[in-house]
Amino acid sequence: MPEEIFLLIIVGLVIIGFAVLFTFVPVMLWISALAAGVKVGIFQLVGMRLRRVIPTRVVIPLIKAVKAGLELSTNQLEGHYLAGGNVDRVVNALIAAQRANIELTFERAAAIDLAGRNVLEAVQMSVNPKVIETPFIAGVAMNGIEVKAKARITVRANIDRLVGGAGEETIIARVGEGIVSTIGSAVSHKKVLENPDMISQTVLSKGLDAGTAFEILSIDIADIDIGKNIGAELQTDQAEADKKIAQAKAEERRAMAVAQEQEMKARVEEMRAKVVEAEAEVPLALAEALRSGNIGVMDYLNIQNVTADTDMRDSIGKATDDDKKA
Repeated sequence: MPEEIFLLIIVGLVIIGFAVLFTFVPVMLWISALAAGVKVGIFQLVGMRLRRVIPTRVVIPLIKAVKAGLELSTNQLEGHYLAGGNVDRVVNALIAAQRANIELTFERAAAIDLAGRNVLEAVQMSVNPKVIETPFIAGVAMNGIEVKAKARITVRANIDRLVGGAGEETIIARVGEGIVSTIGSAVSHKKVLENPDMISQTVLSKGLDAGTAFEILSIDIADIDIGKNIGAELQTDQAEADKKIAQAKAEERRAMAVAQEQEMKARVEEMRAKVVEAEAEVPLALAEALRSGNIGVMDYLNIQNVTADTDMRDSIGKATDDDKKA
C-alpha cells in the first residue's frame, strides 16, 4: 500500500513538472524553429521569458526571415521588440523589399518603424504608387471669378526620406497652395477652364515634394468648377460699406447742426439778458443826471412822454396783431 501511494506522488510530481515546463518554456515553438532550420536554443527562449519578451513575437518573424533568405539574428529582432517596434511588420517589409529588389537594410527599416511610420506600407507604396485625392480647392482669378479644382496626386514613397520627411498632409497643403496661386495669377477664369493642365504643370514645376517622404509622380486635375463671382460680391460689400460711412457722416453733420442751433439760442438769451440789465440802469442814470444838474425837470418829463408814447404804440401794435391772429 505505501509503495502505491509513493508511486502516485511521483506521477503527480512528474505531471506538475511537465505542466510547468510547457507553460514557462515554449517547447513547441522551439521544435517549430528547429524544424524550420532556425537556430534558437531552448535557453534563449527561457531568457526571453525572463526579459519579458514574448518568444513568438521574435521567433515566428525570424522563421519567416530565414525562409525568405534574409540574414537576421535573434538579438536584432529582440532588441527591436524591446525598443517598442513591430518586429513582424519590419520583417514583412524586408521580405517585400527583397522581392521588389529595393535596397532596404534592417537598421533603416527598424528606424522607420520606430519613427511611427508603417514601413511595410512604404515599401508597398514604392512598388505600387499611391493616389492622393485633394478636396475641392478654390482660387479666385484676376477677373474676380472663383474657380474650384480637385486634383489627384500620384506619389511614390521615398524610403531614404521616410525618417524626418513630411507626410501626406504637407503634400496636400503644398499642392493646394500651388492651385490657389496658379488660379490667382490667371487673367481670367476662362483661361483656367480652357487649359486645366496649366495648374498641374505650374504646381509640378515648383518641386513641392522637397523635404517630404514622397516623390510626386504626377498631378492630374480630376474636376474643375466655377464658383461665386467674388469680385462682384466684394464690390457690393464695398458699396454697402461706403453707403454706411456716408450715412454716418451725414448723421454726424446733422448732430453738429442741432448742437450749433442750440448754442445760438443760448447766445440770444444771453444777449437779451444783457439788454435787460442795461435797461435797468437807465432810471438810475436819469436820477444821477437830475441830481448832478445835467438834465432838468422838463427834460425828464419829455423823456417820460416819449416813453409813454412808445408804450402806447407798442400796445396798439400788439392789439392789432392779436386781432389778426383771432
